[in-house]
Amino acid sequence: MAVLVAVLIGVLYVCLNSLIPEPQRRRVNAVMVGGAGAAYLSGGGLGAWELAFTAVLTYVAYRGLESWTFIGIGWLLHTAWDLAHHLSGDPILPFASGSSFGCMICDPVIALWCLTGGHSVTDALRARFARARSTG
Repeated sequence: MAVLVAVLIGVLYVCLNSLIPEPQRRRVNAVMVGGAGAAYLSGGGLGAWELAFTAVLTYVAYRGLESWTFIGIGWLLHTAWDLAHHLSGDPILPFASGSSFGCMICDPVIALWCLTGGHSVTDALRARFARARSTG
């Protein structure tokens, strides 16, 4: 059930972001992946590596301002960081022991969307239904 919920959260994230027009959608997602890079800082479960990871994801997020590929790479890097935290027992939300696991499942859903160009899912659905109505 936790896996399904995490996947649905990723899909919801993609759908809501699809409502944002380009190029703002790409820029918002670059900022989001940069923020995700700092999500574990307050817990410090992996010591100084937390700072190094934040620095790497900040660079990736900066490059993501102009590249969906970098945003997707950032979410995949965050997935690996989630796994490390899940295995070490330092969850992203201290009060929710499975939160890093959930994040680890959700992030690749978002990464896949980003790596395919971050296109608007809602625009694609509208176009498909419009074609179906005109041919039906």
